[in-house]
Amino acid sequence: MGFKNLRFAIIARVILLTASALLLASLIYGSQNQVNIFFVSMAIVVQVYLLIRAIEKTNREISGFLNSIKYDDFTATYPTEGHSASVDRLYQEFNNVIKKFREIRADKEANYHYFRTIVQHVGIGLITFNKKGDIQIINSSAKKLIGVEAIQNIFELSKVSPKLVESLVKLKTGGSDLIEFTQDGTHIQLSIYVIELVLRGEEFKLVSVQNIQSELEEKEMDAWQNLIRVLTHEIMNSVTPLSSLAATVKDNLVDNIEDDVPIEKEELEDIYLAVQTIERRSQGLIRFVSDFRNLTKIPQPKVATESVAEVLEHIQVLFNYELAAKGIKISCSIEPINLAISIDKELIDQVLINILQNAVHALEENTEEKHIIIRAFVNEYNRPTIVIRDNGCGIDEEALSKIFIPFFTTKKQGSGIGLSLSKQIMRKHGGGITVKSVMNEGTEFTLRF
Repeated sequence: MGFKNLRFAIIARVILLTASALLLASLIYGSQNQVNIFFVSMAIVVQVYLLIRAIEKTNREISGFLNSIKYDDFTATYPTEGHSASVDRLYQEFNNVIKKFREIRADKEANYHYFRTIVQHVGIGLITFNKKGDIQIINSSAKKLIGVEAIQNIFELSKVSPKLVESLVKLKTGGSDLIEFTQDGTHIQLSIYVIELVLRGEEFKLVSVQNIQSELEEKEMDAWQNLIRVLTHEIMNSVTPLSSLAATVKDNLVDNIEDDVPIEKEELEDIYLAVQTIERRSQGLIRFVSDFRNLTKIPQPKVATESVAEVLEHIQVLFNYELAAKGIKISCSIEPINLAISIDKELIDQVLINILQNAVHALEENTEEKHIIIRAFVNEYNRPTIVIRDNGCGIDEEALSKIFIPFFTTKKQGSGIGLSLSKQIMRKHGGGITVKSVMNEGTEFTLRF
């Protein structure tokens, strides 16, 4: 054993100390010479001192070793030769532990520098700060995006954007915000996302920062190009036959005027039919432009707390006759039954009507049992949610990706603005609308408020 010799030395000293004590007692009780008693007493004192020193020396060595670990001081080394076998073994174990701690610290420092380098070079801005606002990490991307060189506390960002500081302080885990400000004459729009962390009992926030201005501009340009393409297609489809028909009518009239020939009844009927066609197609073009104008002028919602049960009951009443006539069953469930939402009822009615009309259209080709299911509940994020599902023909993947684009429609008589309007209405309510569909199985729309 490593401490066998040390134990032996302590036992020997205890035995000698006991023997000395017994000898002293016998000398005292035997009325021996006072000088002998004195020397024996001194021997006992010396042995006690040596025993205490031996134990304290070991304690000091262990205490010094533990302090080295406590204060991360791994520079100390202990000589492993020149002492008793037990002490040499003890020092050897001290050295092994210190060596292991050195390796662990070297690995930690290497990992720290590795991850710090990654954080500094990642393209997304990253900031961490505690409850007082003191910043621990702010990488190069974050400094560049926000336009600062060095910063110690997030409240120093007030000179860049007070709204940015307000959002950083108020946002909780999973919260996000869009911050707009001008930097050196350039308009910046930052998307920030926050999560909260706890490290060694202290709360921190980790914030990711991205400049989405260029992406928004690209999306805006794509939207304009799509819109221009749709408008051009629709208008040209209407104007080209109108122009051709008007030119034909004009040529007929010119021929009759130049030849001073009365217009016969048959020709008048042709002209009347042509003018009637021009009128009908012109009215269709006017309706198209009117629909486009409505798409760009959605009113701001006048929000009030409404009972979901009453809202859905009203919609069902509107559709009851049509659904019965087409053999479509509808079922509705609400949990909890007293669920209420803050909405503009008229606008949300319009959204629900658009979705139900699409469901009815999708069920027209269904030869099996036709069913529409409406569910209202509170989702895992504590947000009121309405799901409308049908078992109709479904929507193919390509059409599904374009379903919310203005004027896109799969219906022969559709205007293609219903779902686009619905999406804008939901956005104005601070919510969203999503859709998923499987061909020949059905489609499901989800409204989140």
